[in-house]
Amino acid sequence: MKHRIVVLGAGYAGAFAAGNLARRLSPADAEITVVNAAPDFVERMRLHQLASGQDITSRKLADVFEGTGVRLRVARVTGVDPDRGTVAVTGEDGDGELAYDTLLYTLGSSVAHHGVPGAAEHAYDVTGASSALRLRERLAGLGEGGTVLVVGEGLTGIETVTELAESRPDLSVALAARGEPGAWLSPKARRHLRRAFDRLGVTVHAHTAVEAVEPTRAIAADGTSVPADVTVWSAGFAVHPLAAASGLEVAGTGQIVVDGTMRSVSHPDVYAAGDCAYAIGENGRPLPMSCASAGITNMQATAAIIARLTGGEVPTTALKYYGNHISLGRRDAIVQMVDGDVRPKSWYLGGRTAARFKSGVLKGAGWGIAHPTFGMPKRKRRLTTAPGPAGAPDRAGARAAA
Repeated sequence: MKHRIVVLGAGYAGAFAAGNLARRLSPADAEITVVNAAPDFVERMRLHQLASGQDITSRKLADVFEGTGVRLRVARVTGVDPDRGTVAVTGEDGDGELAYDTLLYTLGSSVAHHGVPGAAEHAYDVTGASSALRLRERLAGLGEGGTVLVVGEGLTGIETVTELAESRPDLSVALAARGEPGAWLSPKARRHLRRAFDRLGVTVHAHTAVEAVEPTRAIAADGTSVPADVTVWSAGFAVHPLAAASGLEVAGTGQIVVDGTMRSVSHPDVYAAGDCAYAIGENGRPLPMSCASAGITNMQATAAIIARLTGGEVPTTALKYYGNHISLGRRDAIVQMVDGDVRPKSWYLGGRTAARFKSGVLKGAGWGIAHPTFGMPKRKRRLTTAPGPAGAPDRAGARAAA
């Protein structure tokens, strides 16, 4: 019986990881299954574009993994039992259970409303394809002079508000920020950001903490009312409580606590990558939820899985956060690098050059997803884990050997 590797989630981290595992491990020994709730790959970094009315190419996961040997199960994960080594799923084929020998958990994150009254009921978000399309439909129904308020001064908020302002100059678009938008940027980059807001006609409500959302307005902590035919909530992310409910050790955020190789500290057959992993970087701080962190953690997780299954030395990746690339519409952007303490470096890249850089990052990520086995070696690595009874892999033995 083959060693069963199950990857939960086919976002950037999960899809890249599954392709990497398929490239490196012999299909004679390993069976790779990807479980994803939707049949399509979602380019989460471009959902603000989708919401603004732009057309985004959709990739069917069945086409992505065709010919790779990776099995795709379109289903929603409803439970994980790390002691039994099983995953409960439900989908069009009904309820079921998948057994695994190695689990890679990459279910990502979703919008966090932080208990703000009315946010879940009245606000829109761009953390998933369905929610971005819902926002797109609502915006299409807004006439000239309609008001849109984006709540949140982080990367998602900035990219969303500038994209909407550029795509819909007929609307009145505003940003509500608890502090100063882009406060983590260098002084020159902050000035660039302010100029972009001015150029696009974005009204900035700085130091405005939204404490309630109503159908046509948002209410700030000081009682100020901000008009909004549409409120877009981008004030943070949260992971699904599934990991915590499964008995895996999690941080206060609900993220799975992992060691430097992305292995669960409580269940060694489980690895995590992307937003759902609580990984400590080289600076002693948790890696932020971001695409950059997803790339680093998924590479480390797959390298560790491959090494442990094939008897190799487990490599370690420098868990560093290098900076941000922030789109400001289609023709402007900011690239801000940071030092080891996540402080902005004095220089930044802005304007069309930065926009082309960001576009290149997006195209590269999309190409990598569409070609998961590019550069596949002619000879794949065989597994060295000891087989259990009747040829089945011995999960306990594999743990001990690792």
